[in-house]
Amino acid sequence: MNAPQTTPMPQAGSPLTLGPLRLKNRLIKAATNEGMSRDGLPTQQLVRFHEGIAAGGAALTTVAYCAVSAEGTTLPDQIQLNEAALPHLRVLTQAVHRQGGAASAQITHGGCFTFIRGRGRPLSASGGFNKIGLMSGQFLKRGLGEADMERIAEQFAEGARLARRAGFDAVEIHMGHGYLLSQFLSPLYNRRRDAYGGSLENRARFPRRVLRRVLDAVGDEMAVICKYSMTDGCRGGNGIEEGVEIARQLEREGAHLLVLSAGLNAESITTMFGSSFPAENRAVVSNPIMRAGMYLQERFQREIPFRELYLLEMARRVRRAVDMPLAYLGGVSSAANVERALGEGFEGVALGRVLIHDPGFVAAVCRGQALHSGCTHCNRCVAMMYTDGGTSCVLGRPGDPELNRRPAAG
Repeated sequence: MNAPQTTPMPQAGSPLTLGPLRLKNRLIKAATNEGMSRDGLPTQQLVRFHEGIAAGGAALTTVAYCAVSAEGTTLPDQIQLNEAALPHLRVLTQAVHRQGGAASAQITHGGCFTFIRGRGRPLSASGGFNKIGLMSGQFLKRGLGEADMERIAEQFAEGARLARRAGFDAVEIHMGHGYLLSQFLSPLYNRRRDAYGGSLENRARFPRRVLRRVLDAVGDEMAVICKYSMTDGCRGGNGIEEGVEIARQLEREGAHLLVLSAGLNAESITTMFGSSFPAENRAVVSNPIMRAGMYLQERFQREIPFRELYLLEMARRVRRAVDMPLAYLGGVSSAANVERALGEGFEGVALGRVLIHDPGFVAAVCRGQALHSGCTHCNRCVAMMYTDGGTSCVLGRPGDPELNRRPAAG
């Protein structure tokens, strides 16, 4: 980082109110899959990771991928929002609160984006051929019926209630990146011919039901955030026009904040991350399914160089369309980037890779230092989630494998 300069940034350090939650500043740790849970339970390494983010100044740190049911997990070692996880989640939120931060649980269901076999056909918006299952031998998926939708909507509500009992200050409903709610929103996955398919209004009907159920369950006690993809980033999927309309619908339903992401895990991951993935990622991944997926992405997706604020043009269009709070996400690498995003009218800024590299980036920004993050956006931290120590920056110290074997409350 460059030497500090006494340039106040009062906007970045000013409080932000999201529903019933008041944040101490406007900088949020975005959800980034950590690889720090075992058998559905948070580990001591996960506690250390998020405590460090809070100590570094982030107003809100987001715990990635908390599945609302066992069938909603994508990989075996992911947090499940159930009674067994409750004491371990409490350890995490208490650690974050001790550092003066707030904690958000990203609640989601993977749908057909799952690599766990033996549970029958994976669920999705529509049934039939399951292209995601080519890597795991699950070649067919099942479309949700009305009873399935009611059950899963209630699972989201119950997951949010459990998150509140665990001490979380917010929940983030994941509606992007190709998981179940994204599968309803995207015409790539949603081929239904009933009230939940066809028009975008119909495709958004089930995600809006989930949002309403969660708001009714916990919206008076905690912030309810939605993360979604402004564009699917590939042919046949949603474009930014649909992304703008999705934002309007989520605003009408009452979400407290939208986190503006983009892309799908399988079809357009470079849209999500703003740059290509290096071949070195496969070298640290032992899971053969993940290695195969990374190879296919490298083989068939064109080389994309990183550029700062790579989602800003699309995010501006959403900003013009709605009045609700929005968090800009994508390529924020410096104090100047933070200032620009806030100056463009976004209420918050969500940070991912730069905080994996240096959790203290937030405190430095809020102190008014003229700095640029040392994160190179090489995307190698993405593959680190599959290592014994979990997600870390390859330029720094790796996670502790021993702590990553111990349950948080163990």
